[in-house]
Amino acid sequence: MRAELFLVIIVTLFLACSEQQSQTDVDITAPVSVEEVKYKPIEEFLTTTGTVSATKVYDLYSEQAGYYRLGTNPRTSRPFAIGDQVKKDEILVYLDNPEVENTIKIDSQKLSLDLAQREYEKQQSLYEKGGVTLHDLTTAQKSFIDAKYSYENSLIQLSRMKVNIPFDGVIVDMTYYTKGIKVESGKEIASIMNYSKLNMDVSLPAKEMGRIKENQPARITNYTLPDKIMAGKIMQVSPALDPTTRTFKATLDIDIPGLLLKPGMFVKVDIIVAHKDSAIVITKDIITTRRQDKRIFVVDKGLASERPITIGLENPTQVEVLTGLNVGDRLVVKGFETLQDHGKVKITK
Repeated sequence: MRAELFLVIIVTLFLACSEQQSQTDVDITAPVSVEEVKYKPIEEFLTTTGTVSATKVYDLYSEQAGYYRLGTNPRTSRPFAIGDQVKKDEILVYLDNPEVENTIKIDSQKLSLDLAQREYEKQQSLYEKGGVTLHDLTTAQKSFIDAKYSYENSLIQLSRMKVNIPFDGVIVDMTYYTKGIKVESGKEIASIMNYSKLNMDVSLPAKEMGRIKENQPARITNYTLPDKIMAGKIMQVSPALDPTTRTFKATLDIDIPGLLLKPGMFVKVDIIVAHKDSAIVITKDIITTRRQDKRIFVVDKGLASERPITIGLENPTQVEVLTGLNVGDRLVVKGFETLQDHGKVKITK
């Protein structure tokens, strides 16, 4: 009886162990997703932020006292206003001043110039025929030159009675005066800006000084338009560090098709410091760390194979794998968190 009971116990234990082993076999068959390793491009970039500025900004002031009269925008047929597009040499404001105009006597100056020119030409003709002396010719020439200078000086004085646009751009600020009110010399009139191209200064950490160079490309992203990437490049790099912040300054030029950026906007800048067109590239989030070694899993003959890797270029989301991974390997991209080396895996989509 005892022998039979002992046999029953032995059989029961055997069946229990077999069931446990079978359950263990099921448990260690982990579902994973894989992707085939291929060559891809990768960029290493330094990310910073800054505020963009216009490359051309000019504040206009009155150069002559006069009575204020706002010019008309030929594109809108109304007086110029903030936000208007303007062209070089267009007259923004007139400063009418009859007293100054009478003092300048522009018509008289022009008449004197014409007379002096005709006299000089006459003396030239006579001198060639021997009818006058060199002294007579020189005197006529001097009178002509003096009249020319006087006339040109009068034109300059008259031009100061107008406020002209210095370059193509946009009116970004304007001081409006009542029509006909007298505006003294030196008063602020308007601010003109051209922001078809922008620039910006960025501060970068001292450790990056050797990696930032002129003409390096950069990507510019406006936080309000994250899908619109604009191109820029490094134009200047300061060779000195700020002793307080331990940073150095770099200046970028930015191309902005469609005027997507405006001066004063806060943007993100990715300065590309290294680039490879073809490398083994993986995402950072599938890398595990063990004893300070970076490791990944691949599937080989139905088993997980843990491999240490060394990396090269990297950016916030990707790294280049220099050793430990080969083209064609089946890299585990999902389900790696609980894997053990040589553990059974089942590939799922």
